[in-house]
Amino acid sequence: MYLGIDIGTSGVKTVVMDENDRVAAEASAPLSSSHPRPLWSEQSPHDWWNAVAATLDELAKTSRTKMQSVRAIGLSGQMLGVALLDAAGEPLRPALLWNDGRAAAQCDELHRAIPDFADIVGCPAMPGFSAPKIAWLARHEPAVLDRARRILLTKDYVRLCLTGETASDRADASATLLMDTERGDWHDGILAACGIDRARLPRLIESADVSGTLRDALALRWHLPRGLPVAGGGGDNMCGGVGVGAVRAGAAYVSLGTSGVWCVANDRFLPARGGGMHTHRHAVPSLYAQHAVVLSAGGALAWVAGLLGRSDIGALLAEVAAARLSPADTPVFTPYLAGERTPHDDPELTAAFSDLTHRTGPLHLVQAVLEGVALALGDCHAALTGSGAAIDRIVLTGGGARSDLWARLMAAAVGKPLILTADRQAGPAIGAARLARASIGGPLIAASAGQDTGSVVAVDPDLADQLAQKKSRYRAHVSLSATEVG
Repeated sequence: MYLGIDIGTSGVKTVVMDENDRVAAEASAPLSSSHPRPLWSEQSPHDWWNAVAATLDELAKTSRTKMQSVRAIGLSGQMLGVALLDAAGEPLRPALLWNDGRAAAQCDELHRAIPDFADIVGCPAMPGFSAPKIAWLARHEPAVLDRARRILLTKDYVRLCLTGETASDRADASATLLMDTERGDWHDGILAACGIDRARLPRLIESADVSGTLRDALALRWHLPRGLPVAGGGGDNMCGGVGVGAVRAGAAYVSLGTSGVWCVANDRFLPARGGGMHTHRHAVPSLYAQHAVVLSAGGALAWVAGLLGRSDIGALLAEVAAARLSPADTPVFTPYLAGERTPHDDPELTAAFSDLTHRTGPLHLVQAVLEGVALALGDCHAALTGSGAAIDRIVLTGGGARSDLWARLMAAAVGKPLILTADRQAGPAIGAARLARASIGGPLIAASAGQDTGSVVAVDPDLADQLAQKKSRYRAHVSLSATEVG
């Protein structure tokens, strides 16, 4: 058995995976974010740890025998977070998250300081990434940054709590934009431009390296073997790729989580130089991961459900599917609730409904959100292929993939069939568990694990045509929003 822990934005998911890559037990715990100012998004590192501990407490109670058989632990987590810790390992302030847009000015400063920035790290500086956020802290909260003895990513803070070790894998670390991505080491010139040095950053290891061992007290608490190895792991995008089998060049996946993520594996380092795309190291040796991201996907669905006073999103989606609405009858929605990354790279872009009429009802609004996210992710696909990414296999995963309607809209917007795995939302946690097994010499993916055990969502020609007709109105609104913001 192997443990895979994924610390997401809206919650923690922990799985116990058997030797055949099947989930033998699982537990989850919620997380919430705070937004103290426009464009700000933060979480308490203590909340990450408490949620992880809650899932392991539950598994220790409900699956004691399985926990006693665990051989290694793997970690996955939301990327780009900035957690500042003092000398005792205590957080100095809430962590700045991946969807925090406060650091736009610092992006320009980094480009002036490091003219070949994108060629070194894999993309231009964008506000949600770690490097500009650290530069923002150096400018606006210098006393706090000066007190920080450690600067850690989300899963690496959890690693510290589990093992007492300060380490990060090169895949997740490459997305901080503090690293020479091809060389696999921190870039001292970029660190200096951000106001820090490498002494405050974790040592770098590979995703399938052992980073440390579980503390004895925690092993006793959770009925786990003493001395349990903890693997390097990776960011949730990279672990998601491992979890769905995107571990060769040309294999890709789309994750419908809080954000919408496109990730395609490539055996070449192709830095992105615009369009809100970014290239990092994959959790698999010798591979890189090209990314495109819509910042509000499942987050947009949760938002509209909240407006409508609907707490059961699954039931709401079932009602929308049963209504069999045509895209010709639904409004246009642009899902830029937190700005947008791909392809606009604009933290101030705003979301909106348009083409509302007296006939527009609650279900029309919900389907419009699903369509808007699908069209936005279609833009991501076009941006990636336009940059030279070769994509021959696409898996759809994440919580949103449980909606057959959303999956059909996605296939229609992208214009390619999508593969649904048997477990549509455990990708990063499964990937973390697979890396745990690899860390002790086992195979990354079990020979008996079938990657395409779910179903294939074919492109519905009528639905694709309807969305194509709607795309012109969608693009017109995007242009209008950008003009109004500018």
